[in-house]
Amino acid sequence: MMKKILFILLAFCLISTGKLFSQEDDLLNMLEEEVGEEKIFTIATFKSTRIINGQSIERMQSHQLDFRVNHRFGQLNSGAYELWGLDNAIINFCFEYGVTDWLQVGLRRGTEQKTYDGSLKLSLLRQVESGGKMPVSVSLFADMAINTLKITDPNIEDLLKHRLGFTYQLLVAHKFSDKLSLQLSPTFVHKNRVNYYEVNDIYAIGIGGKFKFHRRISLMAEYFYTSHAVKSEAPNKFYNPLAIGFDIETGGHVFQLFVTNSKPMVEKGFISETNGSWLDGGIYFGFNISRVFAVPRIFKNHNE
Repeated sequence: MMKKILFILLAFCLISTGKLFSQEDDLLNMLEEEVGEEKIFTIATFKSTRIINGQSIERMQSHQLDFRVNHRFGQLNSGAYELWGLDNAIINFCFEYGVTDWLQVGLRRGTEQKTYDGSLKLSLLRQVESGGKMPVSVSLFADMAINTLKITDPNIEDLLKHRLGFTYQLLVAHKFSDKLSLQLSPTFVHKNRVNYYEVNDIYAIGIGGKFKFHRRISLMAEYFYTSHAVKSEAPNKFYNPLAIGFDIETGGHVFQLFVTNSKPMVEKGFISETNGSWLDGGIYFGFNISRVFAVPRIFKNHNE
């Protein structure tokens, strides 16, 4: 009799356990359907915060600092006496810091017009590789530049507001594969004071891209189509900026070698004040060096 009772209890337990397992499986399936696949965001659309001259959608991650040196030699058509531009050079120093994973602040100083400028870059959207339907990454960039050249003309009133220039960009990029990335950059530039033959407001649309043909080397190119920055009677002519070069990853550095018809390196300059013509040899050879530092590793907590 006892054996029968034990057998009945064991059978009941097995049946109950099977029902519980079945219910648990059903619950897990419901949770998976509710939660869905985990989102995986696209990374490294570009390897730097710049494509060449122009901004990319990339920004520094939280507590990372990018120290960048941008360098341009003189124009190629300057001839043998100037060693085809290599005797002349201008430089731009840049610091960009990730306040958070979606906000970057920047500060630069350049030789051209002795310009200081400060910038903000805000990540709005991130391309999703799987688990979502966002096809692009979107960033917003804003920059304010100050021309600090001495004014020698006594007829010009030297006011701070006259020295200011502003740039606003919406950066929209898509990474097609590990090899190919493209970006569009609708742009608005405003300069408070301009020469009589220039205009204050300039609209532009930029297109840039990266094609990676080696594990550490990529072909880079960018072009900005701009509205007329000068009037018809202007003594000087401005051109649309075009730059072509190579992006080389060397350990903790990103090294860029390129040619461009733009001498200025700040946005309001190269977008609206490019005076070199590719057809006339008015191009500059240049390079950019980017080095990223993890700030917490520099300023360590004493408790660590």
